[in-house]
This record gives sequence, C-alpha cells and structure tokens, in this order.
Amino acid sequence: MALAIAPDRRIVLHFDWTVFLLALGLATIGLVSVISASYGGHRLINPLVIRQIVWIGVGVVALLLVALFDYRALQSYAYPFYVLVIGLLIAVMIAGHATGGSRRWINLGFFHLEPSEMAKLAVVLVMVRYLREEPPKGGWGFRHLIIPALLLGVPVALVLKQPDLGTGLILVLITGTLVYVSGLNARTMAILGIAAVLVAPLSWHYLKPYQRQRLVSFINPQADPLGSGYHIIQSEIAIGAGGPAGKGFLKGTQARLNFLPEQSTDFIFAVFAEEFGLFGSITLLVLYGALIARGAWIARHSRDRFGALLAVGLTAIIFWQVAINIGMATGMLPVVGITLPLVSYGGSSLIAMMIAMGLLISINTRRFLF
Repeated sequence: MALAIAPDRRIVLHFDWTVFLLALGLATIGLVSVISASYGGHRLINPLVIRQIVWIGVGVVALLLVALFDYRALQSYAYPFYVLVIGLLIAVMIAGHATGGSRRWINLGFFHLEPSEMAKLAVVLVMVRYLREEPPKGGWGFRHLIIPALLLGVPVALVLKQPDLGTGLILVLITGTLVYVSGLNARTMAILGIAAVLVAPLSWHYLKPYQRQRLVSFINPQADPLGSGYHIIQSEIAIGAGGPAGKGFLKGTQARLNFLPEQSTDFIFAVFAEEFGLFGSITLLVLYGALIARGAWIARHSRDRFGALLAVGLTAIIFWQVAINIGMATGMLPVVGITLPLVSYGGSSLIAMMIAMGLLISINTRRFLF
C-alpha cells in the first residue's frame, strides 16, 4: 500500500475537528505559558517565544499532512522508521549536543533535533505492527513477548545512556499499555507485575547519583532544600501561590524572579498554575482529559485492529506524560524530566505530538472510507 495523500473529499467532510481544536488549544496555552516563563520584564516576544511560534506553525502543517495519509500504510514503514530512530539515537551518543549533563540533541544548525521524542512514535509503531494480529487463545504468553521486549530494550538502553530516565520510563509504560490492551495472558501479567516489584530495588544501582538523590528528595524534599529538593519545593510554592484564581498573566513571582527551575519545559505547569490558579489548572486538565477520552473513543470505533492499537499507543503517550509531569510538579511523583505534551517549550516534542494528533485524525476519518 503506497503512502500517499488520498484525494477523497470525504476526508475533509469527516475531518476530526475535536482532536484538532484540542491540540491547537493546548498549544496556545503552551505559547502563553512560554511567554510568561521567558518574560524578563522587557519584551513579551523574545527568541524563545518566536521559536515556539514557528514550531507550532510547523506542527500544525505536519498534523494536517499526516491526517491526509492513510494510516494503514504505516504498517509497511514501521520497522524502517524504527531503525532510522535507533540510528539517530546512536548518532546522539557519538556527536550529540550536550546540555545540563545530558547528551540528547543533534545540532542541525537551524534546529536541535531530539531523537528520543521520535522514539516514542517509533516504539508505538513497531509494537502495534507486531501486536496487530489477534492473540492466541488465552492471550499473549511469555514467548510472545520476547520480540516486543527486544524492540523496547534497544531504544530504552540508548535513551538511558543519554541519560534520560523520564523518556525511558515513558517508553516502558507505552509498551506495557499496548501489550495489556492487545490481550495479555492474565497469568503472564501477574508474574510480570510481581517480577517488576522484586526487580525495582535492583535498578537503584544503575541510576546516576543525581537520579538517586532526586528519589530520596521526593520522600523528603526538605532534607536538601537548596539541592535535589529545590525543584519540588519551588514548584509546590508556585502552584500553592496561585490560589483559586491565580496571580494573573505575567504576575507569577516564582517564574519572574527565576526561583522556578526548568520553568519553560519540565515545570511549565507550575508557571501556568501560579498565574491562572486552580480554575485555570482544572481547565487545562479538562482539555487533556477530553483529548485522552477522544483518543480512547477513536480506538474503540476504529475499523481495524491496527488502527485501534495505534490510537491506544498515541493516546498512551499523552496520558502517561501528563500524569507524570503534573505528578512531578505537584510533588506526588519524583522528578524524572518529562515535558508537558503540546504545552512545554521544545520543537521536537511539539512536532512529534502534532504528528501523533494527525495520526489520530487519520484513524478516525478513515472509518468513513472503508
């Protein structure tokens, strides 16, 4: 099946405006938050904001183009795309751009590409490609999970090498969601759950020193308030300071006085919550909830198993990132370095998420074409 744009006018007639408007609305909230997070008291429109506007524009174009493609053709391109992403992750290790102790980006001159963001899409595609067949009677057993484990292990190992614990965790959670939804054997699921609990303490020895300290600080941030606990403490102060209605746009002191770390990326929720308060935060969560619910609806009503699982995988990316990022910002989860999808600053993340939204639209649109 050729990967081509279908000329059928029904694609336009049945275009999923719900997904499109939710994605655009979240990106707009993100732009407002990036403006606030980068505002230094002089100019609203600075280089950071300009880049975010450009990335939103590129992302919207990518969404529309992907929405026109027949998603079923991706079955033929899943493994080549996966290999390409693995190659990019290896390239990061060799010639990647390092910032803040992590080597995650490839400098293309006009753009810093973060392959780990594309790895999320690649893992979803190869897992769905493998799990697209109906499971045997009783569900997937251990022997059926060997290939998915290998397909997952390679990108996770390369991402952890950067190091990027957050993305590695997301890849594992996405795969676990897909395997479970596709028909995992109940006995296998129970054994894997017990094994995960038993093995988890052993992973402590493979964490970087700062990652261990973050886990310790999660339990008691006040033990190191100016070090590993600083992120959580400042984020909680910002969220609490917002109150019911917030301090108002550009009036958040935590961001304005640079108390809040990573305020345009990992902790952008705290910036938004301080300025727009509880009501604004609930509005943001409702938008995410609506997008996740729409993704689940699309999966349920897809005409084929490949489309249903693809919708589940794409929705899982949004769900797990939102859950972990907001849990991290509110002190309910350890700090692992996860951006808020469609809202946080960053070109690779924003464009990858817009592509994911385009695929969701493609899956839903083609219910009416075959």
